[in-house]
Amino acid sequence: MDFFELVQKRKSVRKFESKAVPMSAIEKIMNAARLAPSWRNRQSWKFILVTDSALKKQLIQCTDSFNQAWLGGEFAIVVACGDPRRSGVRDGLPYFMVDAAIAMEHLVLAATELGLGACWISAFNEEKVKKLLEIPEHIRVVALSPLGYPAKKDSLAGAIARKVVKSKNRKPLNEVYTLNKWE
Repeated sequence: MDFFELVQKRKSVRKFESKAVPMSAIEKIMNAARLAPSWRNRQSWKFILVTDSALKKQLIQCTDSFNQAWLGGEFAIVVACGDPRRSGVRDGLPYFMVDAAIAMEHLVLAATELGLGACWISAFNEEKVKKLLEIPEHIRVVALSPLGYPAKKDSLAGAIARKVVKSKNRKPLNEVYTLNKWE
Protein backbone atom coordinates (compact mmCIF):
# COMPACT_ATOMS: atom_id res chain seq x y z
CA MET A 1 0.00 0.00 0.00
CA ASP A 2 1.30 3.47 -0.65
CA PHE A 3 2.18 5.82 2.21
CA PHE A 4 -0.93 8.02 1.93
CA GLU A 5 -3.22 4.99 1.96
CA LEU A 6 -1.33 3.69 5.00
CA VAL A 7 -1.82 6.96 6.89
CA GLN A 8 -5.53 6.93 6.09
CA LYS A 9 -5.86 3.28 7.13
CA ARG A 10 -4.22 3.78 10.55
CA LYS A 11 -6.69 4.03 13.41
CA SER A 12 -6.74 3.48 17.15
CA VAL A 13 -7.67 -0.16 17.72
CA ARG A 14 -9.28 -1.09 21.04
CA LYS A 15 -10.36 -4.68 20.42
CA PHE A 16 -8.08 -7.48 19.31
CA GLU A 17 -8.18 -11.12 18.26
CA SER A 18 -6.35 -13.41 20.64
CA LYS A 19 -3.86 -14.48 18.01
CA ALA A 20 -0.07 -14.58 18.19
CA VAL A 21 1.94 -12.14 16.12
CA PRO A 22 4.88 -13.83 14.36
CA MET A 23 8.34 -12.77 15.49
CA SER A 24 9.16 -11.83 11.88
CA ALA A 25 6.42 -9.15 12.06
CA ILE A 26 7.65 -7.92 15.46
CA GLU A 27 11.18 -7.58 14.06
CA LYS A 28 9.94 -5.58 11.05
CA ILE A 29 7.96 -3.29 13.34
CA MET A 30 10.84 -2.79 15.73
CA ASN A 31 13.21 -2.15 12.84
CA ALA A 32 10.89 0.59 11.57
CA ALA A 33 11.02 2.18 15.05
CA ARG A 34 14.80 1.78 15.12
CA LEU A 35 15.12 3.74 11.88
CA ALA A 36 13.26 6.79 13.23
CA PRO A 37 15.18 10.07 13.33
CA SER A 38 16.22 11.47 16.71
CA TRP A 39 18.06 14.33 18.39
CA ARG A 40 21.62 14.18 17.03
CA ASN A 41 20.91 10.54 16.15
CA ARG A 42 21.18 9.66 19.85
CA GLN A 43 18.27 7.17 19.60
CA SER A 44 17.12 7.80 23.16
CA TRP A 45 14.20 5.36 22.99
CA LYS A 46 13.79 1.77 24.03
CA PHE A 47 10.68 -0.40 23.78
CA ILE A 48 9.52 -3.18 26.07
CA LEU A 49 7.08 -5.67 24.53
CA VAL A 50 5.04 -7.21 27.31
CA THR A 51 3.62 -10.54 26.09
CA ASP A 52 3.39 -12.48 29.35
CA SER A 53 -0.32 -12.73 30.29
CA ALA A 54 0.17 -12.25 34.03
CA LEU A 55 2.49 -9.29 33.49
CA LYS A 56 0.04 -7.73 30.99
CA LYS A 57 -2.75 -7.96 33.59
CA GLN A 58 -0.53 -6.19 36.12
CA LEU A 59 0.44 -3.57 33.54
CA ILE A 60 -3.23 -2.94 32.76
CA GLN A 61 -3.71 -2.26 36.49
CA CYS A 62 -1.23 0.61 36.06
CA THR A 63 -3.88 2.29 33.88
CA ASP A 64 -6.80 1.57 36.25
CA SER A 65 -7.70 5.04 37.39
CA PHE A 66 -7.48 6.18 33.76
CA ASN A 67 -10.21 3.76 32.59
CA GLN A 68 -8.21 1.62 30.14
CA ALA A 69 -10.20 -1.49 31.11
CA TRP A 70 -10.64 -2.43 27.44
CA LEU A 71 -7.02 -3.61 27.34
CA GLY A 72 -6.41 -7.34 27.61
CA GLY A 73 -7.06 -9.04 24.27
CA GLU A 74 -3.92 -7.85 22.52
CA PHE A 75 -0.85 -9.96 21.73
CA ALA A 76 1.48 -7.51 23.48
CA ILE A 77 1.54 -4.16 25.18
CA VAL A 78 4.33 -1.96 23.93
CA VAL A 79 5.93 0.30 26.52
CA ALA A 80 7.79 3.18 24.87
CA CYS A 81 10.58 4.60 27.02
CA GLY A 82 12.94 7.52 26.60
CA ASP A 83 16.28 8.32 28.16
CA PRO A 84 16.59 12.08 28.82
CA ARG A 85 20.37 11.66 29.22
CA ARG A 86 20.65 10.47 25.60
CA SER A 87 18.77 13.43 24.19
CA GLY A 88 18.78 17.19 24.49
CA VAL A 89 16.68 20.12 25.59
CA ARG A 90 15.98 23.11 23.41
CA ASP A 91 14.12 26.14 24.79
CA GLY A 92 12.79 24.00 27.63
CA LEU A 93 11.49 21.25 25.32
CA PRO A 94 12.89 17.81 26.27
CA TYR A 95 13.59 16.06 22.99
CA PHE A 96 13.54 12.50 24.36
CA MET A 97 9.74 12.90 24.22
CA VAL A 98 9.91 13.90 20.55
CA ASP A 99 12.37 11.10 19.79
CA ALA A 100 10.15 8.48 21.42
CA ALA A 101 7.02 9.88 19.73
CA ILE A 102 8.59 9.71 16.27
CA ALA A 103 9.82 6.16 16.87
CA MET A 104 6.39 5.20 18.25
CA GLU A 105 4.69 6.57 15.13
CA HIS A 106 7.06 4.56 12.94
CA LEU A 107 6.09 1.51 15.02
CA VAL A 108 2.35 2.20 14.68
CA LEU A 109 2.55 2.77 10.92
CA ALA A 110 4.64 -0.39 10.43
CA ALA A 111 2.08 -2.35 12.46
CA THR A 112 -0.72 -0.96 10.29
CA GLU A 113 1.16 -1.92 7.13
CA LEU A 114 1.37 -5.50 8.43
CA GLY A 115 -2.36 -5.68 9.24
CA LEU A 116 -1.87 -5.13 12.98
CA GLY A 117 -3.49 -2.58 15.25
CA ALA A 118 -2.27 -0.28 17.98
CA CYS A 119 -3.59 2.55 20.13
CA TRP A 120 -1.46 5.29 21.65
CA ILE A 121 -2.08 5.43 25.42
CA SER A 122 -0.74 8.23 27.56
CA ALA A 123 -3.06 7.61 30.52
CA PHE A 124 -1.05 5.46 32.94
CA ASN A 125 0.76 5.74 36.24
CA GLU A 126 4.41 6.03 35.23
CA GLU A 127 5.84 5.12 38.64
CA LYS A 128 3.75 1.92 38.80
CA VAL A 129 4.81 0.95 35.26
CA LYS A 130 8.47 1.59 36.06
CA LYS A 131 8.31 -0.46 39.26
CA LEU A 132 6.47 -3.36 37.59
CA LEU A 133 8.85 -3.58 34.61
CA GLU A 134 12.01 -2.74 36.60
CA ILE A 135 12.69 0.35 34.49
CA PRO A 136 15.62 2.41 35.81
CA GLU A 137 14.80 5.63 37.68
CA HIS A 138 16.33 7.97 35.05
CA ILE A 139 14.28 6.45 32.19
CA ARG A 140 10.87 7.95 31.40
CA VAL A 141 7.84 6.01 30.18
CA VAL A 142 6.41 8.00 27.28
CA ALA A 143 3.52 5.86 26.02
CA LEU A 144 1.87 2.46 26.03
CA SER A 145 0.18 0.75 23.13
CA PRO A 146 -1.55 -2.57 22.67
CA LEU A 147 -0.33 -4.44 19.62
CA GLY A 148 -2.14 -7.24 17.85
CA TYR A 149 -4.56 -8.25 15.14
CA PRO A 150 -7.65 -6.03 15.15
CA ALA A 151 -10.93 -7.80 15.89
CA LYS A 152 -13.46 -7.85 13.07
CA LYS A 153 -15.90 -5.77 15.14
CA ASP A 154 -14.95 -2.76 17.23
CA SER A 155 -15.40 -2.94 20.98
CA LEU A 156 -18.01 -0.89 22.81
CA ALA A 157 -15.14 1.12 24.35
CA GLY A 158 -13.76 1.81 20.89
CA ALA A 159 -17.12 2.90 19.52
CA ILE A 160 -17.72 5.20 22.48
CA ALA A 161 -14.19 6.65 22.27
CA ARG A 162 -14.60 7.35 18.56
CA LYS A 163 -17.92 9.08 19.21
CA VAL A 164 -16.64 11.15 22.14
CA VAL A 165 -13.35 12.25 20.58
CA LYS A 166 -14.77 12.29 17.05
CA SER A 167 -11.61 10.53 15.87
CA LYS A 168 -12.80 10.35 12.27
CA ASN A 169 -13.27 14.13 12.18
CA ARG A 170 -10.27 16.11 11.04
CA LYS A 171 -9.74 19.83 10.68
CA PRO A 172 -9.99 21.10 7.12
CA LEU A 173 -6.62 21.50 5.42
CA ASN A 174 -6.79 25.30 5.53
CA GLU A 175 -6.82 25.10 9.36
CA VAL A 176 -3.76 22.85 9.49
CA TYR A 177 -1.16 25.06 7.84
CA THR A 178 -0.53 28.58 6.57
CA LEU A 179 2.12 30.04 4.30
CA ASN A 180 4.90 32.22 5.58
CA LYS A 181 3.27 33.42 8.84
CA TRP A 182 0.71 32.53 11.49
CA GLU A 183 -2.79 33.49 10.44
